[in-house]
Amino acid sequence: MIQLKQKSSTLAIVIHEIYGINQHIQSFCEFISEQGNDVICPELLEKESAFDYSQEKLAYHHFIENIGFERSAEKLKAILSKYRLEYKRIVIIGFSVGATVAWICSEDERVDGVIGFYGSRIRNYLEVTPMCPTMLFFPEEEPSFQVDEVIAALERKHIDIQKYSGKHGFSDPYSSNFNKESAQKTRDRIIDFLDVWKG
Repeated sequence: MIQLKQKSSTLAIVIHEIYGINQHIQSFCEFISEQGNDVICPELLEKESAFDYSQEKLAYHHFIENIGFERSAEKLKAILSKYRLEYKRIVIIGFSVGATVAWICSEDERVDGVIGFYGSRIRNYLEVTPMCPTMLFFPEEEPSFQVDEVIAALERKHIDIQKYSGKHGFSDPYSSNFNKESAQKTRDRIIDFLDVWKG
């Protein structure tokens, strides 16, 4: 688990991808902390080290078979119970499977905001209706589904959905799919999203 605390009134819970807490997630947590927020990133995979990107299939099967979305959401809800009274606001920021977990938790009244990067499995949870401001970032193309179809289904829920140049993983500087321009645009959007509560 990563914990970066500086006595902020806002807690950001970062949810990692299938790979676990790797360099990308660590540096992203530091970025969120630098914006003046406390940060927690729980380790959901129940293993000591992160998977390498070359182990994508192994990492995916480990998450689906041993961890799962519902179990991860329950872990997140336990964290919400623990920290809710300490903070004025709690925001969840998730990547890939982590974005889907964040999306599932958007119906929890203890959550004040949700941000999701390329949560492709959100398409399996379209019945979820967020109770908090929610912002979703999708790439232009995904190998497993039609991005525009999912966006069309989600737009009926009046949430902020943006599509960016690139593929799944476009915000990860350690990924071969990294898109510098799209990554910077999403970071700017995140800063604006979190700045609403400052002052």
